[in-house]
Amino acid sequence: SKELMAHAGIPTPEWTPPGADPDRIVEDLGLPLVVKPSSGGSTVGLSVVQARSEMDEALALAAAYDPDVLCERFIPGRELTVAVLDGEALPVVEIIPSHDIYDYECKYTPGMSRYEVPASLSPGDTELIQELALRAYTALRQESYSRIDFRRTDEGELSCLEANSLPGMTSTSLVPKAAEAAGIEFPDLCERIALAAVGAGRTAGGG
Repeated sequence: SKELMAHAGIPTPEWTPPGADPDRIVEDLGLPLVVKPSSGGSTVGLSVVQARSEMDEALALAAAYDPDVLCERFIPGRELTVAVLDGEALPVVEIIPSHDIYDYECKYTPGMSRYEVPASLSPGDTELIQELALRAYTALRQESYSRIDFRRTDEGELSCLEANSLPGMTSTSLVPKAAEAAGIEFPDLCERIALAAVGAGRTAGGG
């Protein structure tokens, strides 16, 4: 995914190839850095490594969930996300977690995070992040609905962290919040997702 995003001109944090040894990873990316399973979600198995002495434990934790471990440069800044519904970018959501990162507890425990929808951004910045989200959605050949996560530094630079091909739909999830800000109630959101999926399936199958 990161290779495809980079090829499409979508900024994403620098990363190391699979199999690199811990010393090379730290040398290439600097500290702090992020260690996480290449697949999965909900921040399970993810660590923010602050010192070389933490690397071995972080790599082992991530490998417990996926033998393919991804290490990437840590990007400080605001946590932003864009839901894409059938090729349409919804309002930007800003996540303000009570922890340093938007971890599992902050994602699924009511009250552990605050959300601003739409995010407090200039019209130009809003348009840019939505455009990058749509480019990621297209580059990764996603369909029906998706959610693209970003970090924005204090200098205004955007980095695409990942694209979620099956984002959550719980009471604390982000896609329903974005849809509500766009005037789409939850039952209508579910119907539009289903109809978009059916339409994509017919197109792929030629029916």
